[in-house]
Formats: sequence, structure tokens, C-alpha cells
Amino acid sequence: MAKFEMDTDFIRNLAAILEETGLGEIELADGERRIRVARPTTTTASLAMTPVAAPMVTVPITATPASGPGDTSKHPGAVKSPMVGTAYLSPEPGKPVFVNVGDKVTAGQTLLIIEAMKTFNPIKAPKAGTIAQILIDNARPVEFGEVLMIVE
Repeated sequence: MAKFEMDTDFIRNLAAILEETGLGEIELADGERRIRVARPTTTTASLAMTPVAAPMVTVPITATPASGPGDTSKHPGAVKSPMVGTAYLSPEPGKPVFVNVGDKVTAGQTLLIIEAMKTFNPIKAPKAGTIAQILIDNARPVEFGEVLMIVE
């Protein structure tokens, strides 16, 4: 039986990929050789509870109607959250935001991302137009169906 050699640099690189992407685990196979790198599940559970904090959700929702005319949920260009999670306006910390108010966008263009259970989900423009309003703050919890932006 051949000795199985470990490439610790390769394992460290896989662990770094987990950290960068927020994935829970990576598993690779090459013939009979398999390697699985996973993050502890206790970390995921404690982070998953963070978006549930009600006071953080209440602040943006209360401020939104005062800044926009009427009910934004019925606007034809309303971009609504398809899930509960944490919304990020830029691809990663320190990077420029995906869009600003006044920017022209194309249908299918990424407007923001929502992290739900350590998975980053791109939220795309439903139609081409101009960003009229951004109704959320960066790194804030959002609810299912909450209006995030208005595209006119």
C-alpha cells in the first residue's frame, strides 16, 4: 500500500478559499485520493442568528417610507429581497458598491448581494433603467419581500 502524502500548503489554500467564499466545506477527489476541508458548524450557527435581531431591522424600515413617496412595494421597478439575510452593497469590504443612485443598469446586472446561511446570492436588476432609490444600508439584515431598491 502506497503512503499517502499530505500537501499542507494545498490544504491551507483550500482553507483560505473557504474563508474567502464563506463556504462551509470543500471536498476534492482524484482517483482513490480524497480530501475534505470543512469549517466548524458552531461558527455558522452563531452567525446565522445575527440577522434575526429585530432592532436592526426596524430602523431601516421605519426610515424608508419617509424618504420615498407612497408605497414602494407596489412600484413596478421595486427590487424586493427574495430571502431573509444580510444585504451587502459591494462585492467585498473595501470594494466599490455595485451601483449608486442615478446609475444606469441593464436587466440582469448585479445590484447587491444577500448573504443567507453563508451563501452569497446576487440580486439582479429586473429590468434596464436607472437606480432611483437605494432603500437599505450596507451590511444590514433584510426580510423576505422587503424593497431594497427602485429601478426606473
